[in-house]
Amino acid sequence: MISNPKEYYPPMHTAEHILNRTMVRLFKTERSFSNHIEKKKSKCDYHFSRNLTEKEIQNLEDEINKVIRQNLEVTEIKISLEEAKERFLLDRLPENHGDEIRIINVGNYDSCMCSGLHVKNTKEIGQVKTLSTSFENNVLRIRFKLHGK
Repeated sequence: MISNPKEYYPPMHTAEHILNRTMVRLFKTERSFSNHIEKKKSKCDYHFSRNLTEKEIQNLEDEINKVIRQNLEVTEIKISLEEAKERFLLDRLPENHGDEIRIINVGNYDSCMCSGLHVKNTKEIGQVKTLSTSFENNVLRIRFKLHGK
């Protein structure tokens, strides 16, 4: 496994995990294929067929913030590469992954492979605010920020 975690801002990075799972649940899409996570604002790109409506954007934001307010523990476990192959798509796994794979769990809401930094509890995130969405070339981009810890 990678020894130096990505230096993402932990609250924003954990919010990105929740956004991804919420997109999967609400829209049956895959997790973002590209993202840029920063402290002030972030973006996630999804393979999608259209832009979201205002109502869908509000519903997405509401669902994400509902999860955050549950004060879920964020935990790390390590699993074997064989188990990871059974549970996850490994197409984004770096070549130097080793025999143990790091899994980040946001309560029972989300579980994914990750090498980044995270909060210990969702209560450390604050709230997610959607700044904008756009759609071009079958890519839905969602821009968001955090406020009010």
